[in-house]
Amino acid sequence: MPVYVETVTQPSPQDRSDLAKIYADAPAWLLTPHASAEALIESALADGSLIAGRFNDRLLGAAVLQRGDSVWRLSHLCVRKLTRQRGVGRRLLEETQRLAAQAGKPLRLAAPAGHLEASALAARLHLPLDPL
Repeated sequence: MPVYVETVTQPSPQDRSDLAKIYADAPAWLLTPHASAEALIESALADGSLIAGRFNDRLLGAAVLQRGDSVWRLSHLCVRKLTRQRGVGRRLLEETQRLAAQAGKPLRLAAPAGHLEASALAARLHLPLDPL
């Protein structure tokens, strides 16, 4: 079964539990500028920017997608540790790129300045990198 990418607007209790598990595995730098995983999730839910990858009715990965008037920015991409290396992150990235292209907007990856993992990911995807 494929991983379906969706905008999370009204998460069920199970979705909230899954999101907490996804970001519980996140390194501290990934949560910047938020104080905690919970603060990141609540902020993204409040402004409608939280996207997630769903497989068998469970959320396995999530990210923040800010859909600006001139550019879209993807940040805070995280996949639950238990399901990493299975294509969930790739699926989130590919679908985000497709949606941005369909909307005629350039996509940029946003991450803390100077972070090597984010810089390497942006280079592999041929995406510009914006500091958070």
